[in-house]
Amino acid sequence: MEKTIGSRGHKALVELICQKRKAAGLKQEDLAIVLHETQPWVAHLESGQRRIDVIEFVKLANAIGFDAVEELEKLIPTILKP
Repeated sequence: MEKTIGSRGHKALVELICQKRKAAGLKQEDLAIVLHETQPWVAHLESGQRRIDVIEFVKLANAIGFDAVEELEKLIPTILKP
């Protein structure tokens, strides 16, 4: 199995998180505060430098205000595409 960082699916997931954060009117710093993380942590995540596990994705979705399951279902074709 290929590494996830830099994969098509990882890039799509990162792009989704960035788009949703911006659409919610949140800055990286705002999101970091809600998550009890630092702004550089969010920046590393959004630049694709760190992997996003399922628990983090659900927490990110909750903090930003979108349905994690619904959005992940939309990404499945991209993630599974060879």
